[in-house]
Amino acid sequence: MDFNMKKLASDAGVFFTRAVQFTEEKLGQAEKTELDAHFENLLARADNTKNWTEKILRQTEVLLQPNPSLSGLPGARVEEFLYEKLDRKVPSRVTNGELLAQYMTEAANDFGQGTPYGKTLIKVGETQRRLGGAERDFIHSASINFLSPLRNFLEGDWRTISKERRILQNRRLDLDACKARLKKAKAAEAKAAAVPDFNETRPRNYILSASASALWSDEVEKAEHELRMAQTEFDRQAEVTRLLLEGISSTHVNHLRCLHEFAEAQATYYAQCYQYMLDLQKQLGRLPGTFVGNVESTSPPPATASPPALAAATGPTVPTIPVVPTVVGAPNSAPAVESLNPTDVKPPASGTRKARVLYDYQAADSSELALLADEMITVYSLPGMDPDWLIGERGNQKGKVPVTYLELLS
Repeated sequence: MDFNMKKLASDAGVFFTRAVQFTEEKLGQAEKTELDAHFENLLARADNTKNWTEKILRQTEVLLQPNPSLSGLPGARVEEFLYEKLDRKVPSRVTNGELLAQYMTEAANDFGQGTPYGKTLIKVGETQRRLGGAERDFIHSASINFLSPLRNFLEGDWRTISKERRILQNRRLDLDACKARLKKAKAAEAKAAAVPDFNETRPRNYILSASASALWSDEVEKAEHELRMAQTEFDRQAEVTRLLLEGISSTHVNHLRCLHEFAEAQATYYAQCYQYMLDLQKQLGRLPGTFVGNVESTSPPPATASPPALAAATGPTVPTIPVVPTVVGAPNSAPAVESLNPTDVKPPASGTRKARVLYDYQAADSSELALLADEMITVYSLPGMDPDWLIGERGNQKGKVPVTYLELLS
């Protein structure tokens, strides 16, 4: 293999000169060209941008994937990193919510989908699947709209800035080395150009002194030429680096837009989760054996029990509560509806419970009881009553209340 020895020696000489200049600067034995205050501020802002971008990027990855696992083994982030480096699409992976939904569905099949526990497992599992899907969409959106721009800045723009800053540092060391060389040459020239002693009895010494002065003059001219070239290279590189550093402002604007998109995606995700859980709460309230079934099981009505006796109506405008008796053997037939005066409804001897109201509820008609969040009421069920409703009492007030708005207490 052929080597350009001349270039290799030149590069080694430049490296040695820079190392000497850098060491002397650290020891305080050489002067250093200082950058202007504006340039120093640009450098500080760029460093802060890089450092905080790295921290925000790492913590966002932890937020989106707090416990990375791949088939039960740590390494999901390592796998994603490898796929990114190979420029291949990361395969779809089930979320924790979707995995939980799968387990719940399998458990329901094992316990029996017709049992109260099996039905509840299916409902909760379906909600977990929807939550897992919403989480997947949020992670995908955050990765594209927030993480990717931050990572692109660190792996693209910041690497370019770092490279140009290193070049600028080398140009500055070369410039300061040229300044030091010129300073030494001028000092030697001045010493050699001192007025010679014309009474010198040895003319040879006079000739040598004049020759040395001429040599140092040539050295000064050469050092000045190198200094001008080094100054030009330094100024050019400083301008390139300055333009790149000023581009950090555009980076901040881009990251600001990405931050808005991240917050919007997160708000959408949490809103979906909230709605899914509200739907699940309503569904659980309608399932037998969850809320109403527990109330009725504390005091099961006798088989021959009939609805309470109806009181005589005092007028055509008396509010009534519909009571739907259960018709055995005809689940799809239209049940008979009897009217009941809410003032004449008597609570059962046992089976009443206390309940805390979860949300405000506006009564649809006079047969219902309006509710205020966090208040405590007494509730109970009547035979044949719609399982989605209970009879609620608050002092002298009485009426139907929806189960999904209540937290039943023991």
